Amino acid sequence: MQLLEKHIVEELENKVRFQEYGVGIFNTIPTKSAIKKAIKKKLIFIDGVLATTAIYISGGEKIELFESENSSTFERLKLHLEVVFEDDYLAIICKPAGILVSGNKFVTIANGLTQNLKKSRHSNAVKPQPVHRLDYPTSGLLLVGKTNTAITELSKLFEHKEIKKTYFAITIGKMSSKGTINSTIDEKDALTEFEVIASVTSERFRFLNLVKLHPKTGRKHQIRKHLFAIGNPVLGDKEYFLEDKILNGKGLFLHAASLEFIHPFTKAIILNSKELPKKFTKIFSDF
Repeated sequence: MQLLEKHIVEELENKVRFQEYGVGIFNTIPTKSAIKKAIKKKLIFIDGVLATTAIYISGGEKIELFESENSSTFERLKLHLEVVFEDDYLAIICKPAGILVSGNKFVTIANGLTQNLKKSRHSNAVKPQPVHRLDYPTSGLLLVGKTNTAITELSKLFEHKEIKKTYFAITIGKMSSKGTINSTIDEKDALTEFEVIASVTSERFRFLNLVKLHPKTGRKHQIRKHLFAIGNPVLGDKEYFLEDKILNGKGLFLHAASLEFIHPFTKAIILNSKELPKKFTKIFSDF
């Protein structure tokens, strides 16, 4: 048999049954059912001994996953994600533009988290999960939960609007220097505050603006829909656009730049930011 992956267990707060702990430690078998199948096929060893579902993990164990010579090759997702912050409860990663957060596709942020984040040592650790969404073409910071309780508590923070999100966009056309957009989305209240940081003239678009945005609600495509509603769509947007004002080949100029919240367990102030992508700074060279 050929060794595929190896995992060293960090010290745990409580002993955990291996079939629970094993979820998410290997890129190739990310689910509990897949762990059980690998154990049944005698492909997992713990400290050199064949694993069983009854074994408990406490810390320090070497867990190895093998592939038998006559088994089909696992398909492994190779996705490098920048980790901005991480502890045993949660993580903040930088999502590249052009990748789904989750869904039925193979290449998603959700499927790539286990290979980029450390396994939580808490007894209620789960496969890391995003706790909010970013659109497929949007880049920037994404918050991830690593335990059941963390996912629940972070979701509550979003529900109670206790997480401050800051976005930057490049928009088309002349704009007011600042304002609030409160038009409904899907018959639900939606509120976005904006401030124009800089503007430049453009032969094709007349004006391009670097805009800082604070969405106060979390509706689908909220920022894009709100900016389009006031006649200033996001540069590169192919869903909400003005006629003859579509920019092809450069992607969407919308970036989730910062997250600020009180850590639900340590109570520390978490404030992380990610610099603007190069395609932004090429237009606004002073930022």
